[in-house]
Amino acid sequence: MIGFALSLIGRQHHGAPQDAAAAREEFARWRQTDARHESAALTALDYWRATAAGELQGSVARPERARAGRRRALQVLGLGAGLGTLVVGGRWVWRLPTEDFALRTERGRLLARELADGSKVHLAANTQATVRYFRDRREVTLAQGEIHCEVRRDASRPFTVSTEWGRVEVLGTVFSVRARAAGMRVAVAQGRVAVFAADHGAAVDASVVLVGGQAVAIDRNGLHAPSATRADSVAAWRDGWLVFEDTPLPDAIAQWNDYLARPIRLRDAGALASLRLSGSFPMRTPDAFMRNLPAMLAVTVERRDDAWVVGPRLARRAGE
Repeated sequence: MIGFALSLIGRQHHGAPQDAAAAREEFARWRQTDARHESAALTALDYWRATAAGELQGSVARPERARAGRRRALQVLGLGAGLGTLVVGGRWVWRLPTEDFALRTERGRLLARELADGSKVHLAANTQATVRYFRDRREVTLAQGEIHCEVRRDASRPFTVSTEWGRVEVLGTVFSVRARAAGMRVAVAQGRVAVFAADHGAAVDASVVLVGGQAVAIDRNGLHAPSATRADSVAAWRDGWLVFEDTPLPDAIAQWNDYLARPIRLRDAGALASLRLSGSFPMRTPDAFMRNLPAMLAVTVERRDDAWVVGPRLARRAGE
């Protein structure tokens, strides 16, 4: 059916005026006689517009007044339609992913996955990501959480990680990407990556190149300046540690909550946003972290049956 539809389309473009008009009328009638004809006609039109048009138009003999000329045109059109179908079909197949799957971890769970090219991804707790490999590129989309990537170099297929905050492009390196509601952080253990900020209206530079031992954050204020980070702290959660480097306390608490059955809640989060936490803490002893937090920062910690509650510690007034 598609071949016949293409022949009618070709006659509309290459016939004499009267023949082209007749082909248009025949094509319109043919489309109306059967729903399958209409579907084939739409597909043929897509083929013609996409690639077959140029190839067919250069190959089709212009019909003359004799029927033999029309038959030659239809024969060439049949061949051209077949080639056009193969070309478009080939392009369609080329665009399909060779791998396409979702990865997800729950609270307190980690996941390691080796990909077909030998690259490895590790998911922190409470993380959602999708992996799509194509013949000319490799794409990971991080919806939330944190992912650590060990990328096998392949210059013909760039590797990217995308979040709502921006995109990371690499050829071969070891790095992690964390995406939260408030922003994104990229940390590189070795190699080089380019980080591109999504357009959130911030008047800042849109990209930066990081090397091993560097990290960068993106939030509603745009792309921040790179900072130093220890290579052994990148994705330290794989070894059972949470590492914070001048991290806003609400962000640090959000990371802890990915691993805790008893959550930590914030009282007056706005007042706590200016507090910043640094240090390495074993994930297996959250009670010790909570007991010692008031000694590290100006906060109060209250243990309840279902949660810990962290709030700002108000300064005492003179005379009290």
